[in-house]
Amino acid sequence: MAQRSGIEHRWSVLDGGNGSPTTQGGFYGGSWPTTAQRMAIYADAAPILATRAVAALADKVAIDGITHLVVASCTGFIAPGIDQKLVTMLGLDPTVERLMVGYMGCYAAIVALRSARHIVRSEPDARVLVVCVELSSLHLQDDARVEPLLAMLQFGDGAAAALVSAGPGGIALGQPFAMTVPDTEALIRWDLGDHGFAMHLSGEVPGAIAQALAGTITLPIPANSVDLWAVHAGGRSILDAVARALDLAPDALDHSRAVLRAFGNMSSATLMFVLARILGGDARGQGMALAFGPGLAAEGLTFHRADT
Repeated sequence: MAQRSGIEHRWSVLDGGNGSPTTQGGFYGGSWPTTAQRMAIYADAAPILATRAVAALADKVAIDGITHLVVASCTGFIAPGIDQKLVTMLGLDPTVERLMVGYMGCYAAIVALRSARHIVRSEPDARVLVVCVELSSLHLQDDARVEPLLAMLQFGDGAAAALVSAGPGGIALGQPFAMTVPDTEALIRWDLGDHGFAMHLSGEVPGAIAQALAGTITLPIPANSVDLWAVHAGGRSILDAVARALDLAPDALDHSRAVLRAFGNMSSATLMFVLARILGGDARGQGMALAFGPGLAAEGLTFHRADT
């Protein structure tokens, strides 16, 4: 399963002492940790990883004058939230307006970017900092069944940050769209238990996505008019299903496959990594961002990267 996953490396905030959190003395090296123990690590590690993502963003663009902060995360709960912690840790103005996008799963990056777009369209002077941070490795389960093992195999930790404003440069965020696919609510599910969040990822998900793209989900523009695809790298079979359903060129999802190969599925942060790869390349034109998650639901938006 690991060899066929299309994933060469995944990252974790956990320190196993000998290279793996499953070794003796590591987080999973003894008895299985409780949800409280997992959340204690989340409370410390998630804000730190998020600030590193913002620092990486600051190396590329000025992030002064932030008026709004939108944070997405589904792998932990703390109060005061990560959004409030980041205001202090980043030295933001304490009057910054905050929005926490919680427990929406892999498509939360779209929701966060869409929310930032709405803010900027209503307040043209707004400068919105968007942060996605996920610590999926905190939620390994003591389960030897094939489907749970496959779900756990996909996920790693990651964080990403973006600045959304009315200024020039980068990519222009366009029309958002959303669709909850009927009769699929059992296919992707997080269950909160005494030993973390148990991910249920059915083997029927790729087929359901392909079927939905062929009939239920209406894209705002035709697939054959899209030059740049930013599809959430949820897994090799999911990317294959999207490519087949939309009849995409063999290289259309190269950015998504590269992110999957290097980082695995980082839930909400994953799509941001794909967009970062697009921003780092030379390709221009009409784009489409698309992600899937609990529901089964699809969230997306169009974007455009101009020549200047």
